[in-house]
Amino acid sequence: MSEQPLRFDTKIAVLLRDDLEPWQRLNVTAFLVSGLGTQLPEVIGEPYEDADGVPYLPMFRQPVLVFEATKETLTAAHARVLSRSLPRALFTPDLFATGHDRDNRAAVRAVPTGELDLVGLAVYGPRNAVDKAVKGARMHP
Repeated sequence: MSEQPLRFDTKIAVLLRDDLEPWQRLNVTAFLVSGLGTQLPEVIGEPYEDADGVPYLPMFRQPVLVFEATKETLTAAHARVLSRSLPRALFTPDLFATGHDRDNRAAVRAVPTGELDLVGLAVYGPRNAVDKAVKGARMHP
């Protein structure tokens, strides 16, 4: 029995600023996608189980596309995401220096929207809306 590949009408995308260190890219990506999974239950698939019946947590039901972009492209993408009211998560450089969620939220709350210095952005929504939002970014190598 041949199964056709699934094609999703939605997209999960992560944009990372191109001047991040490798460890920062991984850290930012992990934090950003955790935000999507907590608020958008439709992005989460079914739990996993191995051949011995050991259960594992469910994960995203679709691929996560990771892009990189300049600071300017990331700022423009943020504006497009906001204008389209797409679900989003953000990461700023200040969050590298905090030790927990309360301080992270305070660091973001202290900066007006137009002045946010973004190093990462995750977005979810209809494929074409997400594609337009991340325009100018390139696939992460």
